[in-house]
Amino acid sequence: MNSRILASLALGAVVALSATGCASLTHQATTIPYSPSDGVNVPAPEGAAASIEIRNAVIVADDQGTDGNLVAALVNNTDEAATLNIDWASQTATVRVPAGEVVSLGAGTEEPLLLEGIDTEPGTTLPVYFQSGDAEGVLAEVPVFDGCLEHFADLVPGGEESDCSHLEHTEAPEGEEH
Repeated sequence: MNSRILASLALGAVVALSATGCASLTHQATTIPYSPSDGVNVPAPEGAAASIEIRNAVIVADDQGTDGNLVAALVNNTDEAATLNIDWASQTATVRVPAGEVVSLGAGTEEPLLLEGIDTEPGTTLPVYFQSGDAEGVLAEVPVFDGCLEHFADLVPGGEESDCSHLEHTEAPEGEEH
């Protein structure tokens, strides 16, 4: 009788492990951090004093990709004002963020930051180096958009309208198959 109980327990353990074993060994996609938006997030390095977090950073460029406006939320969660240094294509800019404040470049009354000479076509990314406080900087691949999306239309440098003809639906010429 003892052997039947042990066999039943062993069989139950095997069934339980085989039914749940895959989930315990398979990588869970929900544990992968990502930015659920158009832009990229750049967290402040851990332990760095007066560091700024960059949230939803995108660049809205003119049609040629010559210049672009950096649009992002710059978050300073510290009790000291901090300066964010931004480097791209051999150019630099700085933005001061007050203590405990958020500066939203390109939102509300805050103007976007013009990045001149990006020489990057919309639809690609631009490597941008962000550094603040005493922390090591972070290189991020920031996506470059044009003004074809409605929420970016007013953010194109110089107020230009983007050529969005590449988004228009066209019919295939007669005689051609899809």
